[in-house]
Amino acid sequence: MAETMENSPREKCGIFGVYGLEDAASTLYNGLFSLQHRGQEGAGIVVSDGQNIRSSKGCGLVSEVFSSRTIKQLKGNIGIGHVRYSTTGDSCIENVQPIIVQCIDGTWAVAHNGNLVNADSLRQMYEESGSIFQTTTDSEVLLHILADPIYRHNQHRIARALAQLRGAFAFLLMRPSCVIAARDPWGYRPLSIGKCGNAWFFASETCALKQTGAQYIRDLKPGEMVIVNDSGLHSEMFVDKQQTNLSQCLFEMIYFARPDSTVFGHNVHNVRSHYGCQLAREHYVEADIVIPVPDSGNSAALGYSRESGIPLDYGFIRNHYVGRTFIMPNSNQRKQSLDMKLSVLPDVVNGKRIIVVDDSIVRGNTARQRIHSLRKAGAKEIHLRIASPPTRFPCFYGIDFATREELIAAGCDIDEVRRFIGADTLGYLSIEGVLSAFKNRNDYCIECFNGKRNVAGTQKRSKSKVECTCTI
Repeated sequence: MAETMENSPREKCGIFGVYGLEDAASTLYNGLFSLQHRGQEGAGIVVSDGQNIRSSKGCGLVSEVFSSRTIKQLKGNIGIGHVRYSTTGDSCIENVQPIIVQCIDGTWAVAHNGNLVNADSLRQMYEESGSIFQTTTDSEVLLHILADPIYRHNQHRIARALAQLRGAFAFLLMRPSCVIAARDPWGYRPLSIGKCGNAWFFASETCALKQTGAQYIRDLKPGEMVIVNDSGLHSEMFVDKQQTNLSQCLFEMIYFARPDSTVFGHNVHNVRSHYGCQLAREHYVEADIVIPVPDSGNSAALGYSRESGIPLDYGFIRNHYVGRTFIMPNSNQRKQSLDMKLSVLPDVVNGKRIIVVDDSIVRGNTARQRIHSLRKAGAKEIHLRIASPPTRFPCFYGIDFATREELIAAGCDIDEVRRFIGADTLGYLSIEGVLSAFKNRNDYCIECFNGKRNVAGTQKRSKSKVECTCTI
């Protein structure tokens, strides 16, 4: 890929959409609630009754933003929703999605999960031509492309606009009478299709489909756009399939996704359990108990315990009313929340040789604080096991570590990392181990581990259109 990293806000969010369901807002609320782990800074819902569009959004958690009264006022049978986590840019109401704009041909709304690496250059081009942006998010760029007369008069307008984007994205777009879903040509971000009766659903993770009673149908294909309206569901490839390389984000499996989701065709809990088993094979050590760092370390710790034969116990208790520290926007918030998030059980760890299983080490400060709390509680030995390889390279497509200076493993060898965090031993899962869960190992992006980008150099617009109103 020829582009270089730009300074646009990078998003790691959750999106949910529904078409053809009475009281769509209530279902959207439940879907977003299931995706709350993907973003905690803001939430928004946009609905339509076929003519009128109504919306509500705000900063904070889903349960804080929407009251029962608000949901009742959002009348409509189609809609899209969004939970936001930004890694750069302002945490303000203007940046909370879905974004709604009025164009010459009517209203558009957009919800986006991902990062557009050519957003800055596109934004500059449109601003120089007189366009006015209402947010600082990269997501708004797509709306300006759609409003551009060059694309507005094109028969395949949305597909042509999507083909101009570079980066990782899963989009939900809404017009007064339809919902459009799209996934980037490399499949970095997950996006699933569900159905319940005659209603169609779209979700970042399948856990949201289950929560709302929808049956999982399939994932959107990389480079695919799906439109659902009163004539059914229609599919179109907006790039040639031959010009893409599948490059799914492995951090979805390691950390971001909920264990009860199926992501990229794999159950997340099973994959993480496999990682724990493999970790025990690669880094076995004599110990009294295995304890997970809740919640993303739970499945891997179970796998480690089963493979090693060392009993599993709970040395940390999590306060579930504190959010995920990794996705909080600055280091002060992460530290303050970490102090409240986990509590050590001294009776479990005192005098014990402990294997602590966690999903990853990024900056190292969190791991260091946890090891310190275990020492203080009387742990005899602490052996830290990480169910992913060392994170040595910045993510090009939106995970919250923008520079190598932020990554402890980028500038330190494993023993230096061990000394910094204060563990007796430290073992990471190998790259081979993290890929061993998958039959098609080349389908996953591991750039943050090895620095190699697995994407196609070019992408071409597709000239073919396939409609699928019955079978998808």
